[in-house]
Amino acid sequence: MSWEMLAAIGQLAAVFVGIPSLIYLAVQIRGQTRERRQSAVNALTVQWGDLTCALHDSAELSAIFLSGVQSFADLDPVSKLRFSAFFNRFINYFEGMYFAHRDGLLTGSAWGKIERTVSDLVAYPGVQQWWKERRHWHTEEFGRVVDEVIARGQQPKAYASYNVGELIAPKEDAGPQSV
Repeated sequence: MSWEMLAAIGQLAAVFVGIPSLIYLAVQIRGQTRERRQSAVNALTVQWGDLTCALHDSAELSAIFLSGVQSFADLDPVSKLRFSAFFNRFINYFEGMYFAHRDGLLTGSAWGKIERTVSDLVAYPGVQQWWKERRHWHTEEFGRVVDEVIARGQQPKAYASYNVGELIAPKEDAGPQSV
């Protein structure tokens, strides 16, 4: 047997061993990608739950939120700060979801659900007032996404049945009481 024959047999063996290895590697990568996507969705779901927990745990923050979506400009300074801090977390969450979708970690249907939520929220005049003041805190790319949603001119309806006009403003904390 010549060296050329041995080399040819070696190359043929490498092909027979290499192809199954490549197929195995592709299957492993596909499985890891699926796990990575699911892990990202799970983490974002936990973050969303933590965020909305603040609303159901605090009637005062809920009242500020409902008043703020109607008119950020009409809030007192402390309520503006609280609304702004809370809503910035909302928008940061949405921005993260947008980039997860853009990078292929989040499916189109999952992003569609998030986009509908964003659309419902940014339809409110108070949120649009807040966005004008805080847009520069976010990436230009995501800023364009929010601007496009606002430009659609959707009517605010997420809290339309909540009788927000009957909302009683939360009492401000008077600070420590002297004894």
